[in-house]
Amino acid sequence: MDSLIKKIDRLAKEIGRDVNLMEVCGTHTQVISRFGIREILPKNIKLITGPGCPVCVTAQRDIDAIVNLALAGIPVATYGDALRVPGYFGSLNEAREKGAQVFDVYSVADAVELKKKIPNLVFFGLGFETTTPMTAWGIQNGLIVYSAHKIFLPAMEALLSMGEIKIDGFIDPGHVSVVIGTAPYVKLKIPQVITGFEMQDVLEGILLLLNQIKNKDTRVLNQYSRAVRDKGNEKIRRIISDVFEAADGEWRGFGIIPKSGLKIRNKYRQFDAKVKYGNILAKVDFSRSKDPAGCKCGDVIRGLMESKKCPLFGKVCMPDNPVGPCMVSVEGACSVAFRYNKA
Repeated sequence: MDSLIKKIDRLAKEIGRDVNLMEVCGTHTQVISRFGIREILPKNIKLITGPGCPVCVTAQRDIDAIVNLALAGIPVATYGDALRVPGYFGSLNEAREKGAQVFDVYSVADAVELKKKIPNLVFFGLGFETTTPMTAWGIQNGLIVYSAHKIFLPAMEALLSMGEIKIDGFIDPGHVSVVIGTAPYVKLKIPQVITGFEMQDVLEGILLLLNQIKNKDTRVLNQYSRAVRDKGNEKIRRIISDVFEAADGEWRGFGIIPKSGLKIRNKYRQFDAKVKYGNILAKVDFSRSKDPAGCKCGDVIRGLMESKKCPLFGKVCMPDNPVGPCMVSVEGACSVAFRYNKA
């Protein structure tokens, strides 16, 4: 480990300028803060947290939609973190307190089992390519789904095209990469390293990125080769493709990103909650679906603001009283910063 840090220090001096590296995976964010990686890096190497938390990037409109379905008497199941995300109409937890049937599940398989007892159960599906396959399997097995699933790469493209922050290199998401492989990242034309989730993995990834930056290279390197293959997992991608098709997707902090959402295909439309309960959703006033007042989660997601610089952080907004989703999810930048007392 000491040898890695010494090599990073040497490269940082040779580069001789400020370098911004962005991690775009919530698990990497946790690893970086847990082991204090930011604190041991040279001062000119900055790690910035990007949109790697699936719960955090879920649009306020989708939160308000699923809460309204629950309040209208439709039973809803989803993962634990998603229950606590506040929307204009409250959270799913608050809907449950008002008498709505809301269930937290550990897996899609749990939701499929629950559906045997509650036939009209709706599963709130969210996340990137990592969680999408199980939701697709659920739909294939008759589960009704409200899909807020997203394709990750378009968000990275959006970050670069928006030009709000200089990004010198990406620490690519390990879990997503297991599914999509290395090839899709090539078009970004920026130094990238797919890394694993141990401290040494992340440090090796940083070293590989700095080598590329020094040599003015723009390759996709695979430090996580023990799990990620060049072609990814084609079987899983076939399952996703059978059930979902790409559509414009709405992201918190970004707005609409073209072809970044996953829409349920017509052949499975009977299991699409947006179709099945379109009459309920048509009555919802989504003009009210805006980020909570004062919440800077959107800026944090895009790497424009460190969590601790949000005026609500640690004062009004805390894990037991989250104002925005970045403080709700264990992968959220604000939650991570609060738990480890590090930015």
